[in-house]
Amino acid sequence: MKNLQLPQKIMLLGAGELGKEFVIAAQRLGNYIIAVDSYPNAPAMQVADTSEVISMLNGDELEQVVQKHQPNFIVPEIEAIRTEKLEEFEQRGIIVIPTAAATNYTMNRDRIRELAAQKLGIRTAKYAYASNLEELIQVSAAIGFPNVVKPVMSSSGKGQSVVNSPLEVEQAWSNAIAGSRGDTQKIIVEEFIDFELEITLMTVKQWDTATVFCPPIGHRQERGDYQESWQPAAISREKLQQAEAIATKVTDALGGAGIFGVEFFITQDEVIFSELSPRPHDTGMVTLISQNLNEFELHLRAVLGLPIPKIEIFAPSASAVILAQQHSSKINFTNVAQALTEVDTDLRLFGKPDSRPYRRLGVALAKAETTELARTKALKAASTISLV
Repeated sequence: MKNLQLPQKIMLLGAGELGKEFVIAAQRLGNYIIAVDSYPNAPAMQVADTSEVISMLNGDELEQVVQKHQPNFIVPEIEAIRTEKLEEFEQRGIIVIPTAAATNYTMNRDRIRELAAQKLGIRTAKYAYASNLEELIQVSAAIGFPNVVKPVMSSSGKGQSVVNSPLEVEQAWSNAIAGSRGDTQKIIVEEFIDFELEITLMTVKQWDTATVFCPPIGHRQERGDYQESWQPAAISREKLQQAEAIATKVTDALGGAGIFGVEFFITQDEVIFSELSPRPHDTGMVTLISQNLNEFELHLRAVLGLPIPKIEIFAPSASAVILAQQHSSKINFTNVAQALTEVDTDLRLFGKPDSRPYRRLGVALAKAETTELARTKALKAASTISLV
């Protein structure tokens, strides 16, 4: 991948807010971007050179857009993709990020969990699967309560429930099916981990040089979706080294290049592997204000084989999400000026064409002397924004 000429033609599969920032990073180096998603005017489409609206689970439609545009790289941004087509494209010489096999592994929680637990011997939460409500009742009882129920394929924590008793299993099944992406009804049930901290370790795997890491990112979730993140997370050097070793082991097994969001539960005694996304991570949006190279620029450099001499954090930083509360086909924001009055505070408003309850429409960013102050500033800025 050394001495790759620019510009390159990059097809982005999934055109959400993370894809939008990746497109901006890619275009700063003159690359040509085709943004693909299932609905028009998705955030990344607004800044890409061109766009296509298709079902990415439809192999024929994927084939048509690849034939039309002939990209050098295919960069998936979501899980719901017909991954066997990616393997075909890779065989034809198109570079799939991180690889077609890695995308296939990480598309579903069951495959990446089995890779970590069974093939690599990495500590994970105990888990089992269910394909219908009756199975879910049985495996929930076997795992024990409380437990966590999730679809094997979803994005941003959609469909996730903490189940405290057998009375809550049926509702958890309904939530998981409603939040599932793709064409599977397979559900994963996990042991509930009583953790002190949940972190994302942004892991940058390069083609020809050593894997590098961003400082660890702490995050808080509600309804299985991230609400705020902060960097650096308070974790001992010993536990961070354990997390880095596990992240390296898993990403080496997956291969390819690019940034991986590797999630861990940090308990008093253990570092427990949770999940992995082979792409920029929503909790990593904090790097838009915290680092010299944000997660999207790091992803691009890794994809194109460009050097990453140093990852430097400027100051303790935080992000807080701006959520919709209702269904609407038109979105307007007010109090933007008030949200930006404090020094070292910034916003990203994603430009999504419509809203629904709890849909992420933007993020507030802040830097400060401590992570606690940064979190306070980010949460204040996010709560100041009103949607009309």
